[in-house]
Amino acid sequence: MTSAHAAGLNSEVPADRQMIRQLWPLLIAAALGLIPFTVMSTFLVPIATDAESSVVVIGGFRGLGGVAALIVGAAAAPLVDRMTRGHVASLALVILSIGCLVSLISTAAGWVIFCLLIGAGTSLLSPALSAMAADRYDNDAASGRAATIISATTTLTAVLAAPLLAAPALLWGWQGDMVAASACCVVLAVMMVRLRDERPSAVNATRPGYGEAFRTAARVPGGILLISISALRTTCFMGQLAYVAAYYAQAHSLDPGVFSLVWTLSGASFFCGNWWAGRALSREDGPGRAGRLAAFGALLAGAAHALLFCAPWLPAALIGTSLTAVGHAIVAAAVVTLLVRRAGPVRGTVMSLNGSAQSLGVFIGAALVGACLAGGNWTVVGVTLAAAMVICAALALAPWQRAAGGEPR
Repeated sequence: MTSAHAAGLNSEVPADRQMIRQLWPLLIAAALGLIPFTVMSTFLVPIATDAESSVVVIGGFRGLGGVAALIVGAAAAPLVDRMTRGHVASLALVILSIGCLVSLISTAAGWVIFCLLIGAGTSLLSPALSAMAADRYDNDAASGRAATIISATTTLTAVLAAPLLAAPALLWGWQGDMVAASACCVVLAVMMVRLRDERPSAVNATRPGYGEAFRTAARVPGGILLISISALRTTCFMGQLAYVAAYYAQAHSLDPGVFSLVWTLSGASFFCGNWWAGRALSREDGPGRAGRLAAFGALLAGAAHALLFCAPWLPAALIGTSLTAVGHAIVAAAVVTLLVRRAGPVRGTVMSLNGSAQSLGVFIGAALVGACLAGGNWTVVGVTLAAAMVICAALALAPWQRAAGGEPR
């Protein structure tokens, strides 16, 4: 490990409350990025009725957002480093605002455009905010912690947003929620433009060209493998989430109302695991601990997948649901922390590529679990996901070993 990096790791990390006070506009923007799709999911039935279409058709359009996120996230990744971070975030928020207004057309075609715009906007917003948060601090430990606070905030929003959106919708309907979200996006977009670029002058002076950004990202030690771990982890977790409601209905006879509590349990567990792991990694004294922590999280998640889908008792399934989320949150925090530390001048590009890998994992995960069910049963699902997470644990140790001679910047 280089002395400069050691100094960066050992520098004091601000308390979480202090970081939240410093990052609050970014945290609000991160939370806001989840609102449009949350409104769509929460009010899917009345939305389908207003669009004179079926729930299956309108709900299926949600996948278009993932396609847009995958394509835009990969193609536009270097822009996060070429442009001012605040301008990228502002552009993303404007796209989200337009998408929210398009939803008011309330036709099938309008929802297709909505999903494409929201997917594209979030694929730009998330990496820009993570990079902006990391850039505010001049040591690796604090930068990594800032990025994980952003991701933890988005997770908490996913847990809390639905009930908070349902209450005002009693007065103004889902359309009012969309209009309010659009207006908030515009306000935040103005704030993002006015935020000062916090990148160190050495980084600002070496903003890479479009092609060079990809080449530099590919040379980040362990970067490709870390992004692969992220894709594999997302494949398992999102594959589970795509079918877990059906599993609880079939295996434990839970109706949708009761299952919503299970969903809250999963989201709250992910938030707690992500928050704890991010804080623990901000105090680490070397890359080895992050590797071991990621491997532990992957093994924990693998065992929990097996417990969830193979144990016949509801309490065991609930424990498996919670521990699965915690394990995946630990791996996610470790990956984000190390990518932020290692990427240097292409931090935004690398975070965008990581987001695209996660979008890919969403599709592969649903297909994988669907194939397991087509050729087997829930036990096959549990064993398959557990085996994949064992592979993820093995991969998690490799990037840290490759960089054992020094944590690059």
